[in-house]
Amino acid sequence: MKGRFLEQIKLMLGQAPQKPAEISPEAQQIHKMKRLTKEDFEAMKKHVRDHALEKHTWRNRRWTVLILVNLLFTFSFWLDIQILEGALTASRFVGFHLIDLNSALQVMLAHKHIIVNLFIGTATVFLLWAALGGRSFCSWACPYHLVAEWFEALHLKLVEKKWVSDHQFHRGARTVMWVLFSLLALVTGFTVFETLSPTGILSRALIYGPSLALGWVALLLVFEVVYSRRAWCRYVCPIGLTYGAVGTISPVRVVYDLNHCFHEGDCRKVCLVPHVLEMVIKGRSPDVKVPVGPDCTRCGLCVDTCPSGALKFEVKGLNKLL
Repeated sequence: MKGRFLEQIKLMLGQAPQKPAEISPEAQQIHKMKRLTKEDFEAMKKHVRDHALEKHTWRNRRWTVLILVNLLFTFSFWLDIQILEGALTASRFVGFHLIDLNSALQVMLAHKHIIVNLFIGTATVFLLWAALGGRSFCSWACPYHLVAEWFEALHLKLVEKKWVSDHQFHRGARTVMWVLFSLLALVTGFTVFETLSPTGILSRALIYGPSLALGWVALLLVFEVVYSRRAWCRYVCPIGLTYGAVGTISPVRVVYDLNHCFHEGDCRKVCLVPHVLEMVIKGRSPDVKVPVGPDCTRCGLCVDTCPSGALKFEVKGLNKLL
């Protein structure tokens, strides 16, 4: 278990997925049973796909929560009802200060000392996202994630028509960018990332109105549509890495069940971070049940897409969430 945990941390920081060094006897038996001929295997996958029901349960829940959270900021400001004041980077909910963990880190590095109010404001946020796990902030609260998800659909259509192609970068670039933005804050005394972050730009635009900074967001979206799928979230944004590290201790996780998997691969096609689903590849699962790692955004797309129910949300130590 310890080895698996460390492997998932390395994966989050950019290491390429590795074949498991050890596979449990139970998993070995199931892998052996699945050694079919190519014809049998393809027929099985076709049967599963043909009989699967298309559903968007978790996607619809996630979109609803994300939109409502961001609209609550907007209407609290417009109607002056003071329920949720500020923006996603720093806010106050009925008097309780809430500060984005990555923003607080950037500010403290820029000021070169620990600011007590910032430290207190991050405590509630830390507990919230530590409980929900993974990079759930990205898919359940970040407005750029939602907009990029909609534009991703356009990118995939253009790829299908072969008008554009997807260019991938090394995933370790995100770790490098996390260090770079931290060093820039420390050296310059200025929160460079906060100026460039489309999360903060969109959050402030929804609340206080549009600004010229939206041009930068538009450029990012164009780049992702015509050149590299979800490039900002995958290779640049340090917010996801920060929350992924916090979410490693969460009891909420997506769990993979080898017994139910037909290895058709649909889950990896829809996943923003397909490296976390390495275990669904035939012969790669180290155990019968494997929790998906902390780099998972907990978006639920794989759960909705899996035709055989091999991926489900669970709470560690409790019954299944649904």
